[in-house]
Amino acid sequence: MFSRLYGLVMQWARHQYAPWYLSITAFIESVFWPIPVDVMLAPMALAKPHKAWFFAALATLFSVLGALFGYALGYALWDPVVQPFIASVGYEEKIIVAEQWFKQWGIWVIFIASFTPIPYKVFTVTAGLLQMALLPFIITSLIGRGLRFFLVAGLMRWGGEPMERKLMHYVDVLGWICVGLAIAAYFWFSR
Repeated sequence: MFSRLYGLVMQWARHQYAPWYLSITAFIESVFWPIPVDVMLAPMALAKPHKAWFFAALATLFSVLGALFGYALGYALWDPVVQPFIASVGYEEKIIVAEQWFKQWGIWVIFIASFTPIPYKVFTVTAGLLQMALLPFIITSLIGRGLRFFLVAGLMRWGGEPMERKLMHYVDVLGWICVGLAIAAYFWFSR
């Protein structure tokens, strides 16, 4: 099952419009999209290692542009647009946690959210809601997102074709491990 999906993803990664898809995904992932950019960036960097740095730069640029849009939503449209949407998807607690993290760690929370798998979108909108200084927000986002995406692209470029063959060999096992971990995490966090 996963090997077929992997083959399809690699085919998409080689598509002529893949950079456009990557840019759109990076932009909307910083606002509301639940699928991380890495899912698109990694196969693209594997499929075309000579363009890995370009793809990482593209992902970084559009992710930060999306973050600015998320910031603007939180800043200017919290009450009429964002808050009702947050309530409808049950993210109220996540916003409260984000606000607490901002109070506790300040700007470092943007770096942590932009580099790690923590939902960056929650912090882009919350930064706007809390009216965080814009220039530090942009600089920290550029550094965090850039480090993350260039690391992913670099690993794929470094691994190249041998990594692609190894991934193809183990993709079904890795896929089922991920499913198992997701189910375990769901039960762990829903207690």
